[in-house]
Amino acid sequence: MHSAAAPSVKYLITGAGGMLGQDLQKALAGRDVTAASRGELDVSDLDAVRQAASGHDVIVNAAAYTRVDDAEEHEKLAHAVNAVGAENLAKAAAENGARLIQLSTDYVFNGRASAPYAEDTLLDPISAYGRTKADGERLAQAANPTATYIVRTAWLYGAGGPNFAETMLRLAQTHETVSVVNDQFGQPTWTGDLAAQIVTLLDSDAPAGIYHATNAGSASWFDFARAVFAAAGLNPDKVTPTDSSRFVRPAPRPSYSVLAHESWRAAGLSPLRDWREALAAAAHAGVLEPDDNPARSR
Repeated sequence: MHSAAAPSVKYLITGAGGMLGQDLQKALAGRDVTAASRGELDVSDLDAVRQAASGHDVIVNAAAYTRVDDAEEHEKLAHAVNAVGAENLAKAAAENGARLIQLSTDYVFNGRASAPYAEDTLLDPISAYGRTKADGERLAQAANPTATYIVRTAWLYGAGGPNFAETMLRLAQTHETVSVVNDQFGQPTWTGDLAAQIVTLLDSDAPAGIYHATNAGSASWFDFARAVFAAAGLNPDKVTPTDSSRFVRPAPRPSYSVLAHESWRAAGLSPLRDWREALAAAAHAGVLEPDDNPARSR
């Protein structure tokens, strides 16, 4: 058992400046944590990664190229971060006898399922971003097979970074109504819950492998937007439904991104709570307060 109180465990968080990175630092408060932002550590540089990872027992890789549409034209750059970066961290973890948490995504699947994706579903990405994240999973597991934990998540929102919920609240200030697609389904996931779940995983006896860390239940983007409006004290009827044919973008989006959570149960751990409960908690924590400063989100 890896004890939460063990003072000797040293943690490295990459991508520490993002939403999840910030919440991971909060969730690991009081522990020996090195937080490296994108500007402080280029995960595609193996020498830099080896130097940063030296002496650490746990690496949580929250660094990622997440500009899904841009990745269609810049797949090589996305691959350097999402695939080579994951491999570099896994190599460094293996050299240090460390555990690696590799964050991944629902985009490794094709989105054409009609039931939640099991952890062992074959990968079949339909976008450049998805391909680079799928490669990152494979490379990380190959480089550190006994101590790599693939944690797939999706539809993230939280404080300290651009996200769908923040965009909805910003649009609410300038638009009478907001049109949101109702034909794409997934699991809105609060980074506060995700960070706490990662720490729970690290403090447990859970075996290396694949874990789906999304809040439970499912919703369309339309459902999520209405819930965000309501949680922020705004009128949810200002959100109107449309379909994805109205929003054609360079990268195809999975139409169904609901993930199953059996690995947690198999490891004796509870999956994340329902997304509506998480959203209420996030609102209570001040995450969904309407932003009166439009410059903050730029």
